Amino acid sequence: MKDEKSELSKDQREELIRALKARFEGNMNRHKGIEWANIEAKLESDVEKLWSVSEMERTGGEPDVISYDAETGEYKICDCSTESPIGRRNLCYDRQALESRKENKPENNVIDMANSMGIALLNEDQYRELQRHGTYDMKTSSWLQTPSDIRKLGGAIFADRRYNSVFVYHNGAESYYAARGFRGLLRL
Repeated sequence: MKDEKSELSKDQREELIRALKARFEGNMNRHKGIEWANIEAKLESDVEKLWSVSEMERTGGEPDVISYDAETGEYKICDCSTESPIGRRNLCYDRQALESRKENKPENNVIDMANSMGIALLNEDQYRELQRHGTYDMKTSSWLQTPSDIRKLGGAIFADRRYNSVFVYHNGAESYYAARGFRGLLRL
């Protein structure tokens, strides 16, 4: 995950909080009944999670709160960019897939990048939940957490939205495309 060099300065923290608050207030349909003050207090008290949110923002994810889990007392922050985050595209699925490529290797893979950012890759249910809050991935697609039985056979799954419906597909885990990235989830 993060290292000492990843600390946000006071100005960076303030700028990020301002951007998140503006996005939160501009998209109340995503989080009805949730108060910004609670989110801000949690972000300011957890520097590691604030850093993870800054990484989501830096890579084009436009993170925002999408729900509150009353059982755990956690807020779910998800990438809400209209298309798959631009700073997280051209990635194969995992390290095994990356190492299996003989040539034209991408720079990184989805699983390692998500882990380094301190976020979780969306699973199919979470992706469908996100799509209930808006319209995402109309021109791009996003890798999803892949069930182990599919991954063992060399595949990985991804999803997008077309024809007003969410579609989940499969591809070889070693594949990568300019229009496919990944969306992350952070529990706060």
